[in-house]
Amino acid sequence: MMTSVDTDLIRVLADPLRLRIVTLLAQETLCTTHLVEETGARQTNLSNHLKVLREAGVVETEPCGRFTYYRLKPDVIASLAGQFADLAETARATADRDVKRSCP
Repeated sequence: MMTSVDTDLIRVLADPLRLRIVTLLAQETLCTTHLVEETGARQTNLSNHLKVLREAGVVETEPCGRFTYYRLKPDVIASLAGQFADLAETARATADRDVKRSCP
């Protein structure tokens, strides 16, 4: 069984600031102002990272007056976690069978 992991999503989450944003949004829905306060990032930098997360389908937005709130989409994270779990299970099965390719 060949298992693949969503490499595009891993690239999106590999950035330390984006991972921090995702971690914060896992705990509560926040607006850009809150995220600036929590991360110390500049608003323009933060907005660019939020755009990447939104385009990757990791977060969704909710307009509220002049503010935009961001919410983590847990199913996306759960799907990625499931892909890693499948990969780990494949590795366990391979190790149990001591599968190795012979050298030429």
